[in-house]
Amino acid sequence: MKKKISVLAGFLALILLLAAAGVLYQKLSKNAAPGNFMQETPQTEEITERTSSVKDREYSDFPSEISNAPETEAPSHAAPDFTVLDQNGEEVRLSDYKGTPIIVNFWASWCPPCKNEMPDFQNAYETYGDRIQFMMVDLTDGSRETTESAAAHIKDNGYTFPVFFDTKSSAAIAYDTSSIPASYFIDRDGNLAAYAVGMIDADSLEKGIQMLLP
Repeated sequence: MKKKISVLAGFLALILLLAAAGVLYQKLSKNAAPGNFMQETPQTEEITERTSSVKDREYSDFPSEISNAPETEAPSHAAPDFTVLDQNGEEVRLSDYKGTPIIVNFWASWCPPCKNEMPDFQNAYETYGDRIQFMMVDLTDGSRETTESAAAHIKDNGYTFPVFFDTKSSAAIAYDTSSIPASYFIDRDGNLAAYAVGMIDADSLEKGIQMLLP
């Protein structure tokens, strides 16, 4: 009799365990669903020689999904500053554009996903370039990517958005960039509104842009 009770108790415990596991799975599945800004399987190119971050900063530190919450409730995440070269060889800092919304896109001419999304960035620049500062930051390591190869790609495709060269890895280090493309949407106060690691389409780019405009 005791043996039957023990077996029955074990059976009931197993049923309760499976039921609890089912509820937990549904909860985790819901929480793990990709947001309406980040892609579930982004196309990226890994950088072979990863830069060492001067800050213990992970992408998860930054807001990544579009939120309808009032601005007073949204957390502030200051965008890390960096220094790059413009197409005239002059130094430019991200903070130089504070007061204007900024889109920073990390790319390289050897990166297929980077090149695939560039037409959408060009179209966005032609539409919003008078209201948003575009910073198309080329990861110029001097070997795999040079200013010459990057400039040639831009010229050959007729792109007119502003291009900058990260020759000293200042930007790559500030954002701990290990794969490209990566895009960051920064509001006029210098805070990160959203980011996306991997190739984004025109609709996702538009969503990020609308977060920056009044």
